[in-house]
Amino acid sequence: MLDGFVLCLLLSILLAWMAPWIGDGHGPFALRQVAEYGIQAIFFCYGLTLGFGKIVSGLTKWQLHLTVHSATFLIFPLITLLAYALFANESARMLWIGIVYVGALPSTVSSSVTMVSLAQGNVPAAIFNAGISSFLGVVFTPLWISIVLLTSRGYDFDFLTTIRGLALIVAFPVVLGMFLNPLCGEWVAQKRNILRYFDQTVVLLIVYTSFCESFAGDAFSEVRLLTLVFLGVGMVALFLTVYGILYGICRFCRFDREDSITVLFCGSKKSLMHGTAMAAVLFSGNRESLGLVLLPIMLYHALQLVIVSLMANRFKSHLS
Repeated sequence: MLDGFVLCLLLSILLAWMAPWIGDGHGPFALRQVAEYGIQAIFFCYGLTLGFGKIVSGLTKWQLHLTVHSATFLIFPLITLLAYALFANESARMLWIGIVYVGALPSTVSSSVTMVSLAQGNVPAAIFNAGISSFLGVVFTPLWISIVLLTSRGYDFDFLTTIRGLALIVAFPVVLGMFLNPLCGEWVAQKRNILRYFDQTVVLLIVYTSFCESFAGDAFSEVRLLTLVFLGVGMVALFLTVYGILYGICRFCRFDREDSITVLFCGSKKSLMHGTAMAAVLFSGNRESLGLVLLPIMLYHALQLVIVSLMANRFKSHLS
C-alpha cells in the first residue's frame, strides 16, 4: 500500500544515515539553502493555482469550514498536548515535541483534494479549506508549539519573530501567487503533475538534510525499534480518534454525504509539506534534533495515505 513517495522518504533517510556529512550543513553542497528556496517556490506555485476566486466561492459553507479548522487547530493540538502532559519523558522529549508538532500543523493541500474527489465529496469546499489552512497555520502552528518549546530547556523561542519567518516562507509566496493567478494560473494548472514532482523533490531534500544533521549529531542514539512501533501505533490512534470525533460531528450537524466526506478527509489529515517547511523556522535553535521532530509527521503522513485511500475507495464503491 505504500506509494512511491513514501518509499522515497524511506530511501532519503537511509542515504542520510549512510552519508550524513553530505547534507549536514558542513559539506561542500549548500543543500539546505536549495531546500529553503524550494519551499518558497512550492507555496508560490500553490498560490498560482488557487486564486482569490476559489477562496470567495467557498465562503458559503461556513459550518463545514468551521468544523474542519476546529479539528485541525483545536481538537488535534489539545489531544497531542494532553498526551504530552501525561506521557512525555525526558529521554524521548524531541519525539514528543514532534507529536505535538503533528497536532499543530495545517491540513494537507493536494492529497486532501485528491481523496475528496476520489470519494466524490465536495471538492470546491476541500480546495477552500486547503487554502485557508495554509494561512491559519502561520499563526496557530507556532502558537500551539510555543506552549511546549517555552517550557523546554535550551530554547529561546520568540513568537513574533517566528511568525514573521513563517509569513515570508509560507504566506507571502501564496499571496503573491494568488495575485498572479489571472495571468498564469491556467498554465500552472496544466503543469500540475510536473509541479507535484517538484513539491515532492523539495520535501525529500528537506527530509534528507534534516536527517543528515540529526545523524551527524547522533540524535537517534536513544531511539529503539520498539519506540518506532509505539509511535506508529500512536499515530494511527490519533488519526482514528479525530476521524471518529468528526464522524460524530457530521452526524450531529446533519451534513450531507458530500460535505461529510470533505470534513472527514480534510479535518483528519496533516501536511508533511507544511511540516518540513515550518520546522526549519520553529526549531532553528536545535537543528541537530530536526530529524526526530519530523519523524512523527512522516509516519502520520504515510499512515494517513494508506487509511484515507482505503476509505476513499470504500466511499466510491458504495456509489457503484
